[in-house]
Amino acid sequence: MLEMTRIRAERNEIIEGLKKRNIDVTETIDAVLEKDQQWRAAKTSMESIASELNKIAKEIGDLFRQGKAAEAEAAKTKTSELKQEESSLKTQVDELEAAITELLYQIPNVPNALVKAGKNEEDNETVEEVGTRKPLHEGAVPHWELTKQYNLIDFELGVKVTGAGFPIYRGKGAKLQRALIQFFLDEAEKAGYEEFIVPHVVNEASAYGTGQLPDKEGQMYYIPEDDLYMIPTAEVPLTNIYRDVLLPDESFSIKLTGYTPCFRREAGSYGAHVRGLNRLHQFDKVEIVRIEHPTNTDKALTEMIDHVKGLLAKLGLHYRVLRLCGGDTGFASAMTYDFEVYSAAQEKWLEVSSCSRFDTFQANRLKLRFKTADKKNQLVHTLNGSALALPRIMAALMENHQTPEGIEIPECLHKYTGFKVIN
Repeated sequence: MLEMTRIRAERNEIIEGLKKRNIDVTETIDAVLEKDQQWRAAKTSMESIASELNKIAKEIGDLFRQGKAAEAEAAKTKTSELKQEESSLKTQVDELEAAITELLYQIPNVPNALVKAGKNEEDNETVEEVGTRKPLHEGAVPHWELTKQYNLIDFELGVKVTGAGFPIYRGKGAKLQRALIQFFLDEAEKAGYEEFIVPHVVNEASAYGTGQLPDKEGQMYYIPEDDLYMIPTAEVPLTNIYRDVLLPDESFSIKLTGYTPCFRREAGSYGAHVRGLNRLHQFDKVEIVRIEHPTNTDKALTEMIDHVKGLLAKLGLHYRVLRLCGGDTGFASAMTYDFEVYSAAQEKWLEVSSCSRFDTFQANRLKLRFKTADKKNQLVHTLNGSALALPRIMAALMENHQTPEGIEIPECLHKYTGFKVIN
């Protein structure tokens, strides 16, 4: 959520910056500023009345002590009238504050200066491509055929038990999935991230805190009886660990990681492009989260990007890094880098990670601040990234490492799988 102080000071810059997302927020911004002006006027009047009430309270005591009962009673009558006016103003202040917040929830984050304007994924910038397209042997097949051939994942059984988009992993497929999760967690620990095991459902305050609500309300699974949401990513519970927290000083760089299943309705996602593991309603992911001093954000994002590069290099996958354009950048993000691996059998790129900086956008919603050296409260910066999302990594590993003799397992996973090839 954008800060009110920033909107007051940078109205034109914010409107211009959000045009990179192909939206015009002039009307909303001006509505916010108008209500903010009304809110400040009402708040000033309310505080003035409170000050006057304190003054009259002291005067009433003095009047009674001086034997001026009539004047004291008149002052008490005035106090009663002022309290009614104060109560009315308090209601007005609360209503205006709620209206401002509701409007602010509709405004996405302003893209970073490096983010280019653009409409969709076709306008994203390729920052780097690493590796070459690996030629496959004659008769190579996409992963949904490999999973049948080697009895690794049963998509039909998942449909029977739950529905489409909920595959069942079995045998070496289940073990490979578990090996990847453990590998990703161990690598995150080596990089200084503290591991957390978090709930797979969150309350409404948590979903608002990281920006999933109200923007992605229809994309999350909701449990109405308990007013809880199934998490679309571990980012939500991990970041909300620090909701309503005031860090005591400026000496912090907080790094969190966690593995969770992720649940996404992905309404309307059908067709050949989402076949097999390409898009699921439930999938596993290891997430990394950073809570940083604003001066360390650039460095933290670079470290996260390098961390993901290291994982993909060890897995022997050909990948590219994209900086998303304004139209493809997520609602809460100021800048996002996507990682895609090349699927040789499908002859297409598959997204496996996003690393994003949110600057103060999430922190403002979370009320996550730190105490500066001069004892002022300042918002932190938050970042997060997938390190990594499992389904498309599994797909790419199976497709790109298939041979006539079987599917070769990258060396970094051997100690976790206990086998070097699936045949």
